[in-house]
Amino acid sequence: MEYVLALDDSAMDIEMVDNLAKFCPTKEEMEQIKGYKGEKDNLGKCELFFMELMKVPRAEAKLRVFSYKLQFSTQISDLCANLKIVYLSVEQIRSSVKFRRVMQTILSLGNALNQGTSRGAAVGFRLDSILKLDETRARNNKTTLMHYLCKVLADKLPELLDFSKELGSLEPASKVQLKALAEEMQSITKGLEKVIQEKRMCKRDGHVSKRFRKSLKKFLTSAEGEVKSLASLYSGVGKSVDALILYFGEDPARCPYEQVVSTLLTFVRMFNQANDENCKQLEAEKKAAQKEAEQEKLKLQNHHNKESKLTRKTNIESESTEQ
Repeated sequence: MEYVLALDDSAMDIEMVDNLAKFCPTKEEMEQIKGYKGEKDNLGKCELFFMELMKVPRAEAKLRVFSYKLQFSTQISDLCANLKIVYLSVEQIRSSVKFRRVMQTILSLGNALNQGTSRGAAVGFRLDSILKLDETRARNNKTTLMHYLCKVLADKLPELLDFSKELGSLEPASKVQLKALAEEMQSITKGLEKVIQEKRMCKRDGHVSKRFRKSLKKFLTSAEGEVKSLASLYSGVGKSVDALILYFGEDPARCPYEQVVSTLLTFVRMFNQANDENCKQLEAEKKAAQKEAEQEKLKLQNHHNKESKLTRKTNIESESTEQ
C-alpha cells in the first residue's frame, strides 16, 4: 500500500489499482480476521493480504481515490475535446453564410412549388423536412427535388455548391452523444468530491495517512481548478446547443442536438451526391452532344466527298463525249 499512500502512478497502473479495490475485504471478513487469535503462518495469502489492507484506514476508499487520480488527466482531456467538437459544430452551422443562403433557396423553391396553396408564402420550415427533398421525385422517377435544387444553385449561385466545406465538424460531432458527456461530467465532479471528502477524513487517521493526505493536497491544487474550468466549458456548450436548436425554430426539449447534427449531416451527404450525379449527367450529355456533332460532321464530310466524286465523274464523261 506504500505506492497507494504516495499516489505513485509510476509504480501502479489503473488496472492494478482497480483490481486491488475489487478484492478489498468486506466488513464481515474484516471482523473475522480481527477475531483471529492464531499464528499468522497458518493464514493463506488472501487473509494475509486482507491484514495488510486493514492497517490502512478506509483502504478501499483510498484505492478509489488513487484510481480517480490515475484516470483524471485522460478523462479531462477526452471530455474537453468532445465539448470543443460540439461547440465548433454549433459555431460553424450558425456562422456559415453559404449554408444560410442554401436554406433560403430551399424556402424559395418550396414557396414557388406551393404557390396558390395554403402552404405557400411560408416564412420557414421544419428542419427535418429538408430530407424530403431527396424523396420527392419527378415523373421519370430519377430526378429529385434535391437534384433540382443543385441545378438551380449551379445555374444561379454556383459559389454555394461547396457550402459543406464550412461545416467540417458535422462528421466528428455526429459521433458525440450529449448524454454520455453529461455522465462523464458528473463522474468527474462526483469523483472530485470524494477526493476532497477523503482528504478531510485523513486528518483523523494520524500518521498512517499523513503521506496520503499530503499527496492529495498536491493533486487537488491543480485538479479543482481544472474541473471548475471544465464545468464552465460544459455549461457554455450546453447553452450554445440550446441556442442552435432555437435558431432552427425547434424546441430543445423535443429536438435534441444529436437529431439536428444527424439531419444536417444526412442533408449534406444527399446534396453532395445529387450534385455529383448532376455533374456526371451534364458531362454525359456533353459527350453525347460532342459525339453527335462529330457524327454529323463526318456525315456531311462523306456527303461532300460523294458529291465531289460525282462531279469529277461527270466532268470526265463530258470530256470523253466531246472528243
